[in-house]
Parts: sequence; C-alpha cells; structure tokens
Amino acid sequence: MMLARLYAKWMYAWETALTTRDENRVERPLEWGFEHLAEFGGEEMAGRVERGEISGLEAMIELNRRIVAEPQWFYGYQTPDDFRIEQHFPALYPTNVRPETLEQEREWRRRAEVGELRKEPFLRFTSRVTTPYPENDTVNARWYEASPKSIPRDSQGRPKPRQAMIVMPQWNADAFSHNSLCEMFNRFGISCLRLSKPYHDVRRPAELERSDYAVSANVGRTIAACRQAVVDIRSCMDWLESQGYEQFGVLGTSLGSAYGFIAAAMDPRLRVCAFNHASTQFGDVVWTGQSTRHIKAAFEHAGLSQDQVREVFAGVSPMSFMERFAASGGPRWERDTPRRTLVVYAPYDLTFVVRYSREVLKNFTRHGVDYVAKVLPCGHYTTGETPYKYLDGWYLGSFIWGAFRRLRAAG
Repeated sequence: MMLARLYAKWMYAWETALTTRDENRVERPLEWGFEHLAEFGGEEMAGRVERGEISGLEAMIELNRRIVAEPQWFYGYQTPDDFRIEQHFPALYPTNVRPETLEQEREWRRRAEVGELRKEPFLRFTSRVTTPYPENDTVNARWYEASPKSIPRDSQGRPKPRQAMIVMPQWNADAFSHNSLCEMFNRFGISCLRLSKPYHDVRRPAELERSDYAVSANVGRTIAACRQAVVDIRSCMDWLESQGYEQFGVLGTSLGSAYGFIAAAMDPRLRVCAFNHASTQFGDVVWTGQSTRHIKAAFEHAGLSQDQVREVFAGVSPMSFMERFAASGGPRWERDTPRRTLVVYAPYDLTFVVRYSREVLKNFTRHGVDYVAKVLPCGHYTTGETPYKYLDGWYLGSFIWGAFRRLRAAG
C-alpha cells in the first residue's frame, strides 16, 4: 500500500512536470466564434445575440443541441475532387520552443538542404470545410503504403482485401509523432495515412507557435476544427477506396481519439478503432485537464461553470454520439463482423482524468460495443516516456494486428 502511494506521488509529480515545462501556452479571452459556424445557424444566433434576444451562452448551447440532434447535417460532406500525391522533405514543425527541440528542427532542415534526406509521399487535397486560414484548408497526410509482399494471400495466391489505417496523434503533436506506428502497421500489410489534424504542423497558421486554434476559448472555432477533422478523415477514406482499399481503421491519441470516435460514429466504413486515451465530454477535459488550464482560466474569467462549458462543447463530445457509434459498428451484411474497438487509458492521467475514461468503458458496455480496454501504469504525457511508450506500442500494435486479421478472415 505504501509503495502504491509512493508510486502515485512520483507519477503525478512527473506528469505535472511534463505538462508545465512549455511556457508558450497563451490564455486568450472567451470568444463565441459564431462566424465559424455561419452555415449551421451561427449567423442567425449572432444576430439574436446582437439584438439582445438571447445571451451568447444560450445561443451557443442551442447550436450544440442542433448539432447533436442532426449530426449528419453537421458532419456531412462531399468528396473532394483534387486528391494528389506530392513529394516533400519531412519537417518537424515543433510546438514548443525548448532549445533542444529547436536544434532538432534546424538539423532536419540542414539535412534536407544538403541532400541527406529523401522526399516522402504526402496525400494532399482541399478540405471540404473551409476556414479563414488558407494553410489550414490544405489537408496533409503522410502516406505509408504497405509493400505488396506484406499483404496476405488466400490459398489460391490472390491478395486478401487491402487494408488501411488513418492515424492521428495528440493535440500539439509535431509532424513526426506516431510515424513509427505507421511503419509498424506497414509490416502487418496495413497501409497508413498519418493525418495532420486541423491547425497542426504544416497546417498551422504562421502567427502560432502551438496548435492553439484546434482547442481554445474561441468556442465556435474549436467546434469547427472538430468538424473539419471528421470530414478530413472521411475524405481520406474516399481516396483510399479510389485506390482499391476495402477495410479501414482509425487510431487517435488524446484529441485525435475524440476526432476518430466521431468519425466512426458517422461512418460505418471504420471497422477498427484504437482510442489511445479517451474521454466522454469534451468540456470536462477542457475544465479538468492540466493541458488546458489556460483555456479553463479564460472560461472562469468570463464567469462560466464546468456544466456550462460541457454544454457549449456537446456537439464535439463523444458522449453525445455514443448510441450512433454503437449502431454504426454493427454488422452490415451476413458475414460482416462488428467493429472492434480498443481503449487505452491511464490511472495517473491529469489531462484525461481517469474517471472520464472509465465512463467511456461503462457506456461501451451499456451499448454493447465490442471493445478491449488496456491500462497503462502512467499518465497522459508520461505515455510518451520510457518504458511506457513501448507498452503502449505493444497494446496498439497487437490490437491492430489482431483486429485486421479478423477482418481479413471474414473477407
């Protein structure tokens, strides 16, 4: 018992040190951001607020209720028509200004300039969700194509269905995060698109050091960023289908898991889901997480409570679409298998507080979701540290391998 308490104390201290080492988090004032939701009633609500008919808080809550009531209206899209593969040198795009990170970025640039790096393939296309930031509206996904030799064949030598994953790292990830997972999945015969989330790495507006516009005290912009991410995921699957792929999965870490969950709730094509740190309510994470303490401060200074923050982010909360997620993961035809889902969570997590992760599991059980839960003996940020990153990689890799193997067996 004493050892358990000492371990917890040590882990919380380590986790806190990692979440507080970056000094470029910026507290920005609350903005409702109705203009970012203009085509979904934002202009109407802004007008009502201006005329004094309704408060900004009431207007945003009403918009979220509409999104939850009609999610296919909000998360629907048309397939892009400008898919292309471009060759680019890999670049880091860091979100912190620590000296060692900036030196690493300079080294990658130097290697590209002197020819020590090779260009890599990236899927590019124009997002069907437009924003005021042109660089953000060009979707970027590094393409990891599995070798034909790694794709299993049936007894008559014919390749089995082609499989692909869409991989999304955590909030404020640099451009190299999760690339090693894609390389591992390639060895299983699974191709990967490592998707840059809205406002991340090459999509980050020039005025930002961090990917602040993805999650901030600008409520409308944060909601629109989630919509854009979900639409981009679904668009990536459209391109994969055009290349002959038939079976799809999504892996998301932290913020990426929220995006991946909603995409799967809206799109039954996603048959394998790996959520690496998951939570139920977007607003609860913002309010209780160490990583978002500067955003919570903005809401507190504006007089909002945790319950109100939960309501203004209901339209981007996994909990709002739990029933739809369960329904979209059911068998689609006679030999089809249910969607297979993994949830990895950490009891010492100070960003996705553990009680909210356990609520995900309770709701999965209640709704009959076919899932596996794995526990990391660490926290959120310490997941990326030795030895926990290797255990996390084992959980993710073994699950993806087994889930896609089952899919292939079902045909």
